[in-house]
Amino acid sequence: MTRKASFPPVVAADTSLMILGSLPGERSLAEARYYAHPQNRFWHLVGHAIGTELYAIPYEQRLATLLDHGIGLWDVIGSASRANSSLDAAIRDIAPNPLADLAATLPRLRAVAFNGATAARIGQPLLAGSNLALLPLPSSSPAYASMSLAEKERRWRAVGKFVGRRLPAPPQQSI
Repeated sequence: MTRKASFPPVVAADTSLMILGSLPGERSLAEARYYAHPQNRFWHLVGHAIGTELYAIPYEQRLATLLDHGIGLWDVIGSASRANSSLDAAIRDIAPNPLADLAATLPRLRAVAFNGATAARIGQPLLAGSNLALLPLPSSSPAYASMSLAEKERRWRAVGKFVGRRLPAPPQQSI
């Protein structure tokens, strides 16, 4: 089994919601991008929740749009062993990310959403006792096909109440 590591967190000082996955899949690791597999519905689901089409725009712009809405990304697992598979069931020897430490640096953080059961199972205990809303969500992975896309969209809408667009800075007045 090969040891895999998560990406650095994508956050800003005004992040109000973190969405945490378990550990990037093989395609994401190969492309060094969150949710790179074309069948993963993450970009569709989060875009639907915030009313913005994300899948069709370039990756860097997707991340910027999430940050503009106060949404950060990371994974609950910092590193783990996983044999050439993207399945969470293949993950072994987990070293979690320091979620509580990151949360403590984000003064506007109000909620943490977990993308899938594995992320929730590992991440919720790491944030227990915090004042954050903890939202388990159905996995965006193509491997989780027992729930319809419409039902996933309905459940992912819960993130909408924790996000908002950044207001542009007021124009500078000249004297």
